[in-house]
Amino acid sequence: MRFEIFQPSEILRPYIKQFAISEIEYESEYKVFPSLGIVIGFQYKGNLAIIQDNDISILQSAGITGIVDSYKVFKNSPGIGTFLVFFTEIGLAHFTNHPVNELFNLSIGLDYIFEKSLVYEVQERLVLAQTDEQKIQVVERFFLSQLKSISTDKLIVEAVRMIYQSHGSIRVKELSEKLHISSSPFEKRFRKLVGTSPKKFASIVRFNVALSSLENNKSLLEICYENNFFDQAHFIKDFKQFTGVTPDKLKKSI
Repeated sequence: MRFEIFQPSEILRPYIKQFAISEIEYESEYKVFPSLGIVIGFQYKGNLAIIQDNDISILQSAGITGIVDSYKVFKNSPGIGTFLVFFTEIGLAHFTNHPVNELFNLSIGLDYIFEKSLVYEVQERLVLAQTDEQKIQVVERFFLSQLKSISTDKLIVEAVRMIYQSHGSIRVKELSEKLHISSSPFEKRFRKLVGTSPKKFASIVRFNVALSSLENNKSLLEICYENNFFDQAHFIKDFKQFTGVTPDKLKKSI
């Protein structure tokens, strides 16, 4: 297996966190937990499927996955090669007018938000590219061509920062009060740019903090206390929604 991370060019860094190239020689099935950014994947060889309720659906070779609030199970074919694009929290909104919240809980074809002929052209060029550098050039050229001249919504950027700073424990009412904006327009702007509500985004931040604490061998009681869960029962319920298993069971597998 090969998984290498690359930094985008300076002009794209405010919108794209990183690129990654993943190559897996063998067929595998794996679970992906909720994370905090939208991801685009280009399969330049092999294919990827999603498993839901024991049904296997082959995904398009160029696809996008929005923010999700529960785990997803994927299965790759042998010899798969994927170019991944990880966006910053409001990064995708700088490349498309499509409301980002419509991608919530979806893994769909990239032609849902970008012109089909342009997506196909990127796919063709990635297949022909011989080196990682050439692949990066192909993808960067595409996103530079789609980059829009719009100003960054600094209020939403600040809201995201505050949510991270609180480890996901801040309430939406407190957020809107500190940002001097009423809750309804604030939530509308947040969903459109980030891809989900501020409350849901905060819950995913809190889950990821709790997951890190679990990996650091902290007790469930410590994790509940540090992350402001009402009690262990609420923590276990939320954790199982995000991962499909209890924290104790996941801890044993780490």
